[in-house]
Amino acid sequence: MNTFMITLRLVHIALGVFWAGTIFFFVIFLEPSVRAAGPDGASVMRGLQKRQFLNVMPLVAGLTILSGIALYWRVSAGLTPTWITSPVGISLTVGGLASVLAFVMGVFVMRRAALRAAALGAELQQSPDGPAQDVLRAEIQALRTRARTSARVVAVLLGVAVATMAVGRYL
Repeated sequence: MNTFMITLRLVHIALGVFWAGTIFFFVIFLEPSVRAAGPDGASVMRGLQKRQFLNVMPLVAGLTILSGIALYWRVSAGLTPTWITSPVGISLTVGGLASVLAFVMGVFVMRRAALRAAALGAELQQSPDGPAQDVLRAEIQALRTRARTSARVVAVLLGVAVATMAVGRYL
């Protein structure tokens, strides 16, 4: 029994399930519900932010990817080209690349847009009525649209990662 590999797989799968499942839930259920709630939905997003959602998810994703890299290294015998170009290797490579792209998109597009929108929302509450508020509202709306669109891309990429990793060993 290889305790190291079992631990790596457990960490990789558990965190990957959490990461992908959370993103799927967010994209399919939470974000549309928050949007439909209008101004009241902002309090839900503030609650997520207070619970460090936008900091926890990159950490979970990063640990998923790091454990995946360690697993990939081990099962490919140190990146052996013959293994990488096998059906199993191609499947796991595609899944790994999809998850890295999801991480990059999530952290550098989705997360940044959400944090900036939240900061502008706080600024909006403090600003006096007038044209400045209209400008802030328009920028917040654009940022929310960017975050929503990038979240959907992340969900698709994670769907690819989940599918290729789930079936890879059977190819």
